[in-house]
Amino acid sequence: MGVDYPDLARTVAALCEGEDDTVALMATVVCEVHHADDRFDWTGFYRVVGPEVLKIGPYQGGHGCLVIPFSRGVCGAAARTGEVQLVDDVEAFPGHIACAASTRSEIVLPVRDGAGRLIAVFDIDSDRPAAFTEADAEGLQAILDRTFAGAAGGA
Repeated sequence: MGVDYPDLARTVAALCEGEDDTVALMATVVCEVHHADDRFDWTGFYRVVGPEVLKIGPYQGGHGCLVIPFSRGVCGAAARTGEVQLVDDVEAFPGHIACAASTRSEIVLPVRDGAGRLIAVFDIDSDRPAAFTEADAEGLQAILDRTFAGAAGGA
């Protein structure tokens, strides 16, 4: 079945209309996305807070790791390369950081502001193997790009 991304995008756009605070936008996006599909076990943002450093932002699910360097894990790879990371089996990903033992697959997307600066990564974990597809990557990236294009500075 999957997520109706056009519908989800409309909902997020309506809820975020006129808002430019990055944390408020992140909190709204994470809530809507997390509840959009039961494949999504943990959903959250890791904010760029310094050179090569990500720190936990708004999330839904169990506790996440607090700090992730760009050099480690799937989130670090997304931040380092600026590219979506689609991981069917986290055990097979070199340097995977196991924040939750139940995680089997993961998707992480770069989040950029209107100037194209990386401000965060958006991380979704699933307790199912190979839970994410290119359609998820495309649908989620479109929502992130539209939502954060007008975000006001520092995450």
